[in-house]
Amino acid sequence: MSNLPTFETLYERASQTESPIGVAAAGGADETVLTALHQAAAFGWVKPYVCGLENDIRSLCEQLKLDATQFEIVDSDSPAQSAVELIHQGHVSLMMKGQIATPDLMKAILNRETGLRTGRAIGQIVLMEIPRDEKVFLMTDTGISIRPTVDQKKDLMIQLIETAHKLGCSVPNIALMAATEKINEAMPETLEMPELIRFSQQEFPEQCHASGPLSFDLAYHAIAGSRKGIEDPVIGKADGMLFSDLLSANLTVKAIMYTAKCQFGGILCGTSVPVVFMSRADDVSTRLNSLAYALELVRNSPTASAT
Repeated sequence: MSNLPTFETLYERASQTESPIGVAAAGGADETVLTALHQAAAFGWVKPYVCGLENDIRSLCEQLKLDATQFEIVDSDSPAQSAVELIHQGHVSLMMKGQIATPDLMKAILNRETGLRTGRAIGQIVLMEIPRDEKVFLMTDTGISIRPTVDQKKDLMIQLIETAHKLGCSVPNIALMAATEKINEAMPETLEMPELIRFSQQEFPEQCHASGPLSFDLAYHAIAGSRKGIEDPVIGKADGMLFSDLLSANLTVKAIMYTAKCQFGGILCGTSVPVVFMSRADDVSTRLNSLAYALELVRNSPTASAT
């Protein structure tokens, strides 16, 4: 069994919210965005603000037979900036990427004066659930940092551990991912791992177990460790996987998404509030998964949530 909650559990927790939490969707003229937000509002999870061209949003609501009065529509030709402004105004506690290109979204988030910067590296953390194996684990960075530096990996590791803590895993097992379980000079990413492990021990004494390099089979499946004769507390029990670059992370997560029977959701870390961040090709259920995941982080953050 995993130390992290299943999406069924996250849905149950989201439904226990005392009052709906404000969420701003950047690029709201999208079928999956409007449908997911409409359902989440009906569940009592969120109070949705939808940023984009009002005529397009209302027209799509009519086509989908959705009650447009369930949304606070913000007419804007700069929907990402409008969503960020709602956060600063205190109307919402999280943001959702809608029908908008990632560069346009990131431009608003990274604006030094009006964005959502925190000083940490920004990355995507996917929460992955594979029911067949009763596995739930986090993966980063699957969407933003092409080739993170050691310092950026330290930021990503902090955020990976903090996310696990907010999801209820008090001592997460963190796997530093590579193609091998041995340090190899021909694989420069493995040379950084002793420093990353020491860093995790200094920042989170007795609050995490980090190990690496570990290949995916070792991080995921205990049998792989026994067959290779390797003993390590993280083997087969990884709650979080920190990848060395975007190529390895993105290929791994998409291979799982499209070939395994799984559920998943994604958020941006390193921002001042959670940002629901998945592909524009994702369906309604994935958006709802991501919302339930983000809402759990909001509820377990030190600052009060906006409604």
